[in-house]
Amino acid sequence: MALSIALECRGDPAKKTTTKVFQIMTLYNVAIAGATGAVGTDFIKLLEERNFPLKELRLLASERSAGKKIEFKGKELTVEVLTEDSFKGIDIAFFSAGGSRSKEFAAAAVNAGAIVIDNSSAFRMDPEVPLVVPEINPGDISASKGIVANPNCSTIIMLMAVEPLRQLAPVRRIVTSTYQAASGAGAQAMEELLEQTRTVVNGGTAAPSIFPHPIAFNLFSHNTKIDSTGYNEEERKMINESRKILHDPSLRISATCVRVPVLRAHSISINVEFEAGQRPDLDAMRAALAAFPGVTIQDDAENNHFPMPLEASGKDDVLVGRLRYDLSNDDAVDLFVCGDQILKGAALNGMQIAEEWVRIQQA
Repeated sequence: MALSIALECRGDPAKKTTTKVFQIMTLYNVAIAGATGAVGTDFIKLLEERNFPLKELRLLASERSAGKKIEFKGKELTVEVLTEDSFKGIDIAFFSAGGSRSKEFAAAAVNAGAIVIDNSSAFRMDPEVPLVVPEINPGDISASKGIVANPNCSTIIMLMAVEPLRQLAPVRRIVTSTYQAASGAGAQAMEELLEQTRTVVNGGTAAPSIFPHPIAFNLFSHNTKIDSTGYNEEERKMINESRKILHDPSLRISATCVRVPVLRAHSISINVEFEAGQRPDLDAMRAALAAFPGVTIQDDAENNHFPMPLEASGKDDVLVGRLRYDLSNDDAVDLFVCGDQILKGAALNGMQIAEEWVRIQQA
């Protein structure tokens, strides 16, 4: 007997795409590796909120978290230790326990018959592993040999704004600067921002632990290794992952990534340059952005109200605004976007991959 499943998105209620209904013939056994982290916690919430066709949920984490009780649909589930034997009978395994854990245990999940949706950077640039933003390249999921990679959070949020414009005219170059929240470094980093803020407000001095520098009332270049070109790992991810997702290895991208004292949502300034003489007009671009699933226009120049991380936090949609012609380049436009790093930048995107995989299985 088929079950009718409605997937509710917390985005723009005016869009027809905010509620998706499809027929489910099968319920799935799901595991979350890294269930007690910031992203793992949101995976659990999304499984319930989006009425995922779930038969059994298995929560996995390190020995430190084993035995912890987590409520799900009115029941208490016990967190188990992540091992190679954790995936027996599992159909879908969400991994959000870091790259080293993914490399150690993903193969065991695949060998047990599960599709792995990995939120780490472990497999993103593996040519055998699809790298997917479901609104952009859902067809790549079908090429999976057992693992589908979730892109970097900044890559996802940026491309959600770029892709609607790219559908209007060819894009030749992107120049971007990020303002990245503490959430990108995990739950402990978010707590560090809160603790440092309290300390400084009370007249003390912030002492960094998770971050290399104080994050309260400060900002600094993204805390990843810088290579011989002067770009750091986060900037390289945005460049290489964007080319892979868009199937455009020649796309020119320059990125500057910065940590800012924001708790949860990332913000990104983007300059998009089209092929010579092909820049669309602003009305066409606004219409394309407004129609794109997962995007909400927030572009109120009269009241100077544009995307803000405070308003993007907790929302499924990426907020897009400050859309304007680049006065220095007749082929380019500027825009500013904000997106919840833990939702669309991580857990929500992974959940959407799983939903698309289910649809493929049921087709």
